Amino acid sequence: MSFTDFRQDERAIEGLPVRLVIAFVVGVATLSVMLSMISGVQSFGVSELDAKPSPEVVQPESQTVSITAIDPEGAPVADATVLVKRGSAQLDSPAVEKTGPNGVASVRIEPRLGPNQAEGTLTIEVKPPAGSQYMDRRENSEILVIRD
Repeated sequence: MSFTDFRQDERAIEGLPVRLVIAFVVGVATLSVMLSMISGVQSFGVSELDAKPSPEVVQPESQTVSITAIDPEGAPVADATVLVKRGSAQLDSPAVEKTGPNGVASVRIEPRLGPNQAEGTLTIEVKPPAGSQYMDRRENSEILVIRD
């Protein structure tokens, strides 16, 4: 084949731009339909849980703290598991309790602070009830430990 044969051959060029435009339009339309389906599913999705400790500020001594598992509207969630772990304040072992019908768990803690530490925090995790529409992905409220 010579160079002149390639210049005269127009088979591959004629329909290519039209086919690319059609493929692009079909792809964008399909993507918009898929995104609208996904955004419609969010109403059936899961809700984020949070923890509300009482009291929120404690001293480094043995005590019981009431922690309420709450949904985004602030309503208590029953049968959730509350886990209190060390943050910048120390705990011998994590404290775990299940919330009752009123959504409150009474957790026994004994936080400690380091010798040169004036304050620290304990982190709270909430494990949702099995088979529920709840999740706990974001950080929850913390318990602040302050030395007098």
